[in-house]
Order: sequence, then C-alpha cells, then structure tokens
Amino acid sequence: MEKQEAKSLGRRLVLVVFPFQGHINPMLQLATILNSKGFSITIVHPQFNSPNHAKHPEFSFVSLPDGLSESNISPTDLVALISALKTNCEAPFQQYLEEMLKVDDPYDRVACVVYDGFMHFAQVVANNLKLPGINVRTSAVATLLFFAVFPRAHDQGYISFKGTYVRVDHILKAFPSNNFDEFI
Repeated sequence: MEKQEAKSLGRRLVLVVFPFQGHINPMLQLATILNSKGFSITIVHPQFNSPNHAKHPEFSFVSLPDGLSESNISPTDLVALISALKTNCEAPFQQYLEEMLKVDDPYDRVACVVYDGFMHFAQVVANNLKLPGINVRTSAVATLLFFAVFPRAHDQGYISFKGTYVRVDHILKAFPSNNFDEFI
C-alpha cells in the first residue's frame, strides 16, 4: 500500500552524497529502502569518487562538477574537502534543482532533498527553493557524540592542539549551523 501511495503522489527524492565510501554506501542503502516504498530516487554526487551507477539502474544519477582530483585534495583534510565541495557544488546543485522544479509532471515532482551531513550546502539550496531538507548522518552514533562534546572538551583544556597545524576554529566553522549544547 505504501508503495502505491508514494507512486500515486509522484514523489521524487533527491539524495546528495558525500564522496567517501563510508558515506556513499549508507545513502545508497537508504535510497534502496525508499525506492522499495515507491519513491523515485535521484542520487546527486560530486564527480570525485562517484558511486557506481551500473549497480543501481533503478536510480537516476546526477554528477556535479566539483573541481576535485586525487592530486589536489587530501582525504585527511576533511575541512578543506567540505569547503571545496560547498564552493564548487552549491551553484550547480541549485541549477539542477531549479531545472527539476520546472518539470510539470505531477507524478515526478521533487518532494524532498535528503543529504549527507557533510554536504550541508544542500540545505541552503533546499531552503532557497522552498523544499524540505533532511540531514542524514551516515557515521556512527559515537561520531555524533564526538561532535557534541568536542567544543566543550577543547574549551575546558582536555584537548589541545599546541604545536600542531590543526585549527579548531576551522573545524567548528565547517559545521556552521549545528548547536550541540543540548547534547552535553
């Protein structure tokens, strides 16, 4: 019954994935579940480390130009990667969604943007276009707890980066809208 209801409503979900395997796989698993309930799925991804389209012929895939390559990005510099993806992918994503919203097919209209938590620019675009957005954290609960306690542990001196190149202010700026005070 759920599948028929979703198909009759013509719901398309746009999932925006972060280009690391530990993020791509959970998003594709979620897409598979949502598709089994009758939703049409579009996977939007950066060109860098894109998912294998052939393994999921039931989904539509859209590749965003990201300006990244193995030589100009380090997978160990997460903040730089998130910043580069925001800078390079936000405008193409907005353009793509604007084109999707022009489609007059009532059975294939975009219902929601579901995005990996590291692809937070997707919420900005969804807000601009008055679409609902859902942030999905693909990492373990322990990681969420780390993000919740990190600022306080740093402020209280339990974590120190003296003598290292890590800048805490850059880490915290990478997640601009998160307020974790209620978790601590």
